[in-house]
Amino acid sequence: MALIAAIICSTMLVSINAHIAQSTHHKQPLPPFSCDSTNPSTKSYPFCNVDLPIEKRAHDLVSRLTLDEKISQLVNKASAVPRLGIPYYQWWSEALHGVAMATGVENGFAFNGTIRAATSFPQVILTAATFDENLWYQIGKVIGTEARAIYNEGEAIGMTLWSPNINIFRDPRWGRGQETPGEDPFMTSKYAVSFVRGIQGDSFEGGQLKDGRLQASACCKHFTAYDLESWNGNNRFTFNAHVTKQDMADTYQPPFKSCVEQGRASGVMCAYNLVNGVPNCADYDLLTKTARGEWGFQGYIVSDCDAVSLIYEKQNYSKSHEDAVADVLKAGMDVNCGSYLAEHTKSAIEKGKVSESDIDRALYNLFTVRMRLGLFNGNPRKLPYGNLSRKDVCSHKHQNLALEVARDGIVLLKNSANLLPLSKSETKSLAVIGPNANDSRTLVGNYAGPPCKTITPLQGLMKYIKKTKFHPGCNSVNCTSIASREAIKLSKSADYVVLVMGINQDHEREELDREDLVLPGQQQNLVTRVAKAAKNPIILVLLCGGPVDISFAKDNSKIGSILWAGYPGQAGGKAIAEMVTTIQEEGFL
Repeated sequence: MALIAAIICSTMLVSINAHIAQSTHHKQPLPPFSCDSTNPSTKSYPFCNVDLPIEKRAHDLVSRLTLDEKISQLVNKASAVPRLGIPYYQWWSEALHGVAMATGVENGFAFNGTIRAATSFPQVILTAATFDENLWYQIGKVIGTEARAIYNEGEAIGMTLWSPNINIFRDPRWGRGQETPGEDPFMTSKYAVSFVRGIQGDSFEGGQLKDGRLQASACCKHFTAYDLESWNGNNRFTFNAHVTKQDMADTYQPPFKSCVEQGRASGVMCAYNLVNGVPNCADYDLLTKTARGEWGFQGYIVSDCDAVSLIYEKQNYSKSHEDAVADVLKAGMDVNCGSYLAEHTKSAIEKGKVSESDIDRALYNLFTVRMRLGLFNGNPRKLPYGNLSRKDVCSHKHQNLALEVARDGIVLLKNSANLLPLSKSETKSLAVIGPNANDSRTLVGNYAGPPCKTITPLQGLMKYIKKTKFHPGCNSVNCTSIASREAIKLSKSADYVVLVMGINQDHEREELDREDLVLPGQQQNLVTRVAKAAKNPIILVLLCGGPVDISFAKDNSKIGSILWAGYPGQAGGKAIAEMVTTIQEEGFL
């Protein structure tokens, strides 16, 4: 009972704190914007005239900047230009499966004001398993809505979301495979189009962005042939991917082509790695001839963070700092995530490596996107999307969608003798065992913002079967030691056992690839011991992004059912509990 009380109390406190944070009365700050109608000094600027085409407005704005001011706009931390009424802008924002933030660095969204959470959907690999383009669109739409709402409340300093990740998940050991829709270029292309249209405020069918206006800006990454972090002496910062023309055309480029041509994404991120000896961010054929020329891309191209510095300092492709600046700007890149262009562009101009027109080209693309976001049209609260506010963040509708996606994405891998769903009338007691059973952090995967609330598998199952007891079984997900005696004793005492195993971000993430696909430590030993001791066949639930080898469980008659639940997001525990006790028609076998 003490355990139950602690879990319920913890859940209530999270919900109460979130409610207090979002309902506290405060003086609402204005979101950052330019061309304030109450400021007479800006009325005379053509770039503030909303009756002019955005192309003319962007060119006018760029023409008014000094060289130093221009250079200050070539990095993700774009400086303010007070004399023109232009505020500071942060290009870097994350929204992989919900409005998020990268830890340890400044992002467009910090969640340190009165809005402390956003709807956290399942990690992308699980979302893709729904095979539902409309769901993908709805997720994007919610993310774009919540991003705009947070911005309208004056609690964001950027609206350019660096998502989705549409790289191809070729090697199952890749630590970031979880962020992608998977290994199939066709499905990844479909995902890209639906997600981007949702974020940017387009219709599901596309073609409905009035005057090019954006709800938020989506950015397809990482362009291109990127699927390695650090493995066997290779790392993503210097890796040279050898790709044939056919493999490029058949595998790596289709998602980006669809993202641009059909999704009309307003951003693209070039990847760290080289392809056939040329760094992606310095590849004119890739960025200008292909993306802009062949596909008709109209938006901005950003480097992955500090990728430009690597071209000279690590990859030894450029001969100097100034040559690296020239290589990326002439290739068609527009903005550097990092400070490299701010530090070396002026020297590149002085040495004749770069002309001011190269900078103007990049700035035109950058300010065009900011204008399409409405950031140069006066107070955003008085413009389209201006009605979005804190009431549109973590709404019941959005949270119910997160549950629906998790429910539809979970995959039933095995169900011997129709073990699932468990009969509520015949299941008087339940044992829940495993290191992932009650860890809310595991649910959300990586690149996640603070969720509205979380329901762990243990919490979800306790709501369906009251007599539920829990033991982690392992000392951690690494499972270097197991509490076999306690786990076996608990499994013998219950009608049924649910084991929640798998991996977490300690085993797969950005900058961390896996060496193998087996369950960590003694997890397999724990599963087989508990299965052998249990009264009835057990249910094995796996939380993981990349695949794990559970061939040992396939033909074990004491392991009756197996569920793959990915990283199922804030409502993952409820979705898992529903699959165990009231299995949904949408569940895939």
